[in-house]
Amino acid sequence: MNGEIITQPQSTNEIAFRKDNQQELFKRFIVFIDASPNTVRTYKASLRQWFNYLYQVGASNPTPDTVRAYRQHLRDTGKKPTTIQNYIIAVKQFFKWTEDEGLYPNIAKHIKGAKISHEHKKDYLTSTQARHVLKIIDQSTLKGKRDYAMLALMLTMGLRTIEVSRANVDDIRTQGDAVVLYVQGKGHVEKDAPVRMPGHVESAIREYLKARGATASGTPLFASTSHNNQGKRMTTRSISGIVKQSFINAGYDSPD
Repeated sequence: MNGEIITQPQSTNEIAFRKDNQQELFKRFIVFIDASPNTVRTYKASLRQWFNYLYQVGASNPTPDTVRAYRQHLRDTGKKPTTIQNYIIAVKQFFKWTEDEGLYPNIAKHIKGAKISHEHKKDYLTSTQARHVLKIIDQSTLKGKRDYAMLALMLTMGLRTIEVSRANVDDIRTQGDAVVLYVQGKGHVEKDAPVRMPGHVESAIREYLKARGATASGTPLFASTSHNNQGKRMTTRSISGIVKQSFINAGYDSPD
């Protein structure tokens, strides 16, 4: 990370971004995110770009406007939307950490990434990005377990909201050595389309169902946790809302 960034701390507990402490901050940040070597390399490259930008524009006290200007700078210099996404996600995760540690305010909390227009989220998320969306879902609650299992199913298996809404617990079946989910495909009146379920998706769904205590035939696979509709089948609108919010929480613009 080249260039000297001098930021005046706003309190005695806040850091100053200096050339001599950037590497130390980065090392502490990487320990916090507990990422794979590939992700570490991505974050390192992304944060180097961020610190270089601060040096170039003389931003001694970065603010949300600084992050927005940085995003526009990336667009103006011809960066691809997926690259901008990765760069902004790194900045968001870094400042989430600095705030959690009491080092610096989370100036990137409400900043969105680049708009990527594709019909389905599975078409433009890399496997690393999909894992990031899932990783930030809090699985300590029943809702969190449900949302994690639902997103894992949709991102991995490419199911649409209507197929997820229609799915029942007993649509999960063993077929030979594989576990499949029978779905009602587009234009079909019966659930006659088996979709192979990867092990990590099955495990997430089993954990959710165990916490929920749902096993009866005909029971919806994913049920509402709201006070008024608890245990009832989720609507496509509510599923879509959860997907969009999960994308936003991960630093991505939500799919249309």
